[in-house]
Amino acid sequence: MKILAIDVGTGTQDIMLYDSYDSMENAVKMVLPSPTKIMAHRIRQHHHDLFLSGETMGGGPVNKAIKSHLDKGYRVLMNEHSARTVRDDLERVRSTGVEIVPLNEKHPEIAELELNDVGLVAIKEALSNFDVELDFDRIGVAVQDHGYQEGMGDRNFRFQKIREKLDVPRAPEEFAYYGEVPPYFTRMQAVQRTLKDYNPLIMDSKFASICGATMDPLVGEMDRFIAMDVGNGHTLAASFMDGKIHGVFEHHTGILTPKRIEELVNKLAAGTITHEEVHEEHGHGAWVIDAIDSYECLVATGPKRAILAETDLKVHNAAPGGDVMMTGPAGLIKSIKSL
Repeated sequence: MKILAIDVGTGTQDIMLYDSYDSMENAVKMVLPSPTKIMAHRIRQHHHDLFLSGETMGGGPVNKAIKSHLDKGYRVLMNEHSARTVRDDLERVRSTGVEIVPLNEKHPEIAELELNDVGLVAIKEALSNFDVELDFDRIGVAVQDHGYQEGMGDRNFRFQKIREKLDVPRAPEEFAYYGEVPPYFTRMQAVQRTLKDYNPLIMDSKFASICGATMDPLVGEMDRFIAMDVGNGHTLAASFMDGKIHGVFEHHTGILTPKRIEELVNKLAAGTITHEEVHEEHGHGAWVIDAIDSYECLVATGPKRAILAETDLKVHNAAPGGDVMMTGPAGLIKSIKSL
C-alpha cells in the first residue's frame, strides 16, 4: 500500500510518500515551506486589489499579509470559505475591512490568488523533477484546527473537544477522522472538500505528531512516557501508559519557560495538573484520567523542542524512520494502517 502523508504546519509542510513494501527510512520525503508562508509571500508581491478565493487554510503569516495589504489601502475580497482563514466569525472578518463575497461569485477584474492547505499539483510537479510519480492508495493530512462555536473562545472550544474525546484512555490514532469530519472543525472541513475524491484521513497536527513519536523504535519499547510536541505556536504533551493517552495539557509555546515545562510535565505524570492553572496562564487547558506514576522519559518532537535541553528532564528526540522531521507524517501513516 502506498500512502501520501502531509503534515501542514506554520513553518513547514512535511511530506512523506510511503510504500508499505519498503522501510520508512527509504520513503520519499520533503520538508518545504508551509502553504501559509508561501501564500503570504505571494500576497506581498501584489501592489493592487486582491481577490483571495479558494478554501480555509492556516492563518498566521497569511493573516499578517492580508492586514498589511489592507493597511496600504488596497481592497481584499474573500469568499465565505477563504475568509475563515482570518477568523471563523465572519462578522469579525468584515470588521477588519475584508469584503466577503458569495462562494460562486467571480471577480475577473481583480487579481486572484487561491487559498488552500493542500497542493497536490505542486507536490506532483516537485516529485516529477526526480522521476518520482505521485501514485498513492491512501492520503492523510494533518492540520491544526481550533474548531468554532459561536459565543465560545477558540482555545476553550478546542480543549473542550480534546477532553470529550479523551473520555477513556485512547491510542493517539483514535484522534484521526476518516470519512466524516465534525462540522465545527472548519479547517479540516476545507481539507475534506479539497480531497473529496480521495477519501482522506484527517488529523489534528498535534495528535499526528504525538502519534508519530510512538513509532520511534526506542519509544516502542517503553511502557510509560510523556510525549511532547513543542510547536511554533502551541505545545501539547500527552502521558502514555500501555500505548494509550491518559492525560494531556496544551499551552502556548511562547509563554513557557524551561522551568514551567518541567513543572507541568511532572504534574501531568503525577495526575495533579489542573485545567485551571494552565488556562489561567493563557494556555488551552489540561485533563488527566489517571496518573502514570514514574515515567521513563520525555519523548520530544516539534520545531521548538530545543528548549527542553534547558530542563532537567530526561529527553529523547523522537525519530520515526530515522527522521526527527517526520513525526507528523509517520503518525498519519500509523493511523491509516490502523484502519
